[in-house]
Amino acid sequence: MSLTFFTFSSPPQFYRLTGYLVPLCWAAFAVLSAIGLYMGFFVAPTDATQGDVYRVIFIHVPAAWMSMLLYLVMAFWAAIGWAFNARLASMVARAAAPTGALFTFLALWTGALWGKPTWGTWWVWDARLTSELILLFLYLGFMALVEAIDDTRRADQAGALLAIVGAVNVPIIYFSVKWWNTLHQGASVSPTMAPKMASTMLTAMMLMSLAFWAYAFAMVFMRTRALILERERGAHWINELKD
Repeated sequence: MSLTFFTFSSPPQFYRLTGYLVPLCWAAFAVLSAIGLYMGFFVAPTDATQGDVYRVIFIHVPAAWMSMLLYLVMAFWAAIGWAFNARLASMVARAAAPTGALFTFLALWTGALWGKPTWGTWWVWDARLTSELILLFLYLGFMALVEAIDDTRRADQAGALLAIVGAVNVPIIYFSVKWWNTLHQGASVSPTMAPKMASTMLTAMMLMSLAFWAYAFAMVFMRTRALILERERGAHWINELKD
């Protein structure tokens, strides 16, 4: 079989490929998260200003990154599914939503744990926090909308419209600390500037980011495979899997 860009765009090929990739993603998540958490909580130095409470960033920051990234991934595949009637793309969009919502909730929760000792309160209606909360509502709204419509094609189209419109919130989250005077600190890691943290801190954060990437791939692949089995039931290749 010759490989092309569209080789794995069909549900049967995607299902077979991800059957091999899911265990590898879980293994990568286990190894990377174990090393990253060890470095973050036991190797990285104590912050001179915040003390040990800052260590929540090793979960909070990667989770916040993934919450924004997965929304863009969801919106992209939802748009592809809508524009080209690509059923696998719509399934990937649906599969990405729960994991994106989980990372958004995790970012908000760990942010509250960080905010209480540093700001003196669990929550403030800060631009960054408020826009991140809106992101959670967008994820939940997308999942509720596609499940509320019985016709699969109409559900995918309606979900795609919501996802595309909601994508405008992602740059608002990212640039909120630059556009407004907020309590939330600016970025400690930027592609255009030198990192504002010790190398061990940065290494731990990058390892946790890779671990969350692996987790996201594993969960999205697993949910997509389940959606394929649900939507493609009755197809001859599905019946071959049962034999």
